[in-house]
Amino acid sequence: MQRILLALVAACTFSAIAAADNWPAWRGPTGQGQSSEKSLPIKWSAKDNVRWKVALPDTGSSTPVIWGDRIFVTQASDKTWPPKAAGGLAVAKKRSLFCFDRADGKVVWQKDVIYPELEATHPTNPYCSASPVTDGERIVVSFGSAGMYCYDFKGSELWKRDLGKLEHIWGNASSPILYKDLAILWAGPGDRQFLIAVNKKTGEKVWHHDEPGGADGLKKGSAWIGSWSTPVIANVDGKDQLILSVPKKLKGFDPATGKELWSCDGLGNLAYTSPLVANGIAVAMSGYHGPALAVKLGGTGDITKDRLWHHTKGIPQRIGSGVIVGEHLYMLSENGTPQCFEIKTGHEVWKAERAPEGAWGSMVHADGKLYIAGRNGTTMIFAASPKYELLATNKLGEHTDSSIAISNGELFIRTYKNLWCIGK
Repeated sequence: MQRILLALVAACTFSAIAAADNWPAWRGPTGQGQSSEKSLPIKWSAKDNVRWKVALPDTGSSTPVIWGDRIFVTQASDKTWPPKAAGGLAVAKKRSLFCFDRADGKVVWQKDVIYPELEATHPTNPYCSASPVTDGERIVVSFGSAGMYCYDFKGSELWKRDLGKLEHIWGNASSPILYKDLAILWAGPGDRQFLIAVNKKTGEKVWHHDEPGGADGLKKGSAWIGSWSTPVIANVDGKDQLILSVPKKLKGFDPATGKELWSCDGLGNLAYTSPLVANGIAVAMSGYHGPALAVKLGGTGDITKDRLWHHTKGIPQRIGSGVIVGEHLYMLSENGTPQCFEIKTGHEVWKAERAPEGAWGSMVHADGKLYIAGRNGTTMIFAASPKYELLATNKLGEHTDSSIAISNGELFIRTYKNLWCIGK
């Protein structure tokens, strides 16, 4: 019995370490910007505490994902840029997945997909803004209108899935997620917007859910409507749910079947951030000065009546997603101003000074600290506390709209010029 218990403890310890070592998806293992690691770097510069940096072929905003000794980054290149003024149309012929060696940043392999058609996007949203996702055996990527692709760790293509043209004047950015044997993607925004789940091993479609209310913004007089949100998986009353922000609503789905379970009114026409879930509460925030809300989970159908709070006035522009730590919500405005709220009441506890040039990446929480990468390459570190405290400011001096990835004591920061590995 003692040997069995020791074996169980060892297995649990190994699992915890393995989970901490890997950053398998945009926003990490939970999809909500949380890392269980401790003793991470809090001081660095372009010269200090840099393990390595490697030049990237072009601009990009996706976040790297890490598994073991491999790092994966999506990248577009060979393009006409910036988009032409008429309709924001541009060409990004090459859409790539790069695999880097974690030890020194050298390229292990590169897989390219050629998509020669015109596809709309915004000058600040380069193609391939969606981050990859991996389970340690395969890597799934979204290349927008070029489709979903899956590769093994040696770079061999396992499958591809044609999604049709995904068209919006500001492009797309939602990252795929993995759930059990499924790879799930929010394919939007635009006139066509839908959730799709495919078998992660074969690419065969398992379920499909069309979501109404789209608009591509390309037609004269067309409304600005859409969601760039990446869904999250959360356990609610012992059952898994997929939670996604769409125009006007926050929605919950059965991730195994795609069946809609509930919806909550109160969001705006535009959704950039991903939902946050903790303690039986979901928080969702609109983009472009739109409303924010928190709702108690557990209901079915229309659960708008279960909202705990609803902010509708004086809302800043929000692009990056926040984090929940304990009883508090930490959120970031486009101008780089972090805020702290009580999650149950929505009451603002503190607001920090804004970051120079703002911040579009999402917050990451680790060991009681909030890491926020500003657009000018300066990372601010705050205490994840209801008492405001700025702990450090670190400058790389390169533009970034990406989020920080954490793995095995190191920070990975993707800028428009380089991929950086920061360590003590």
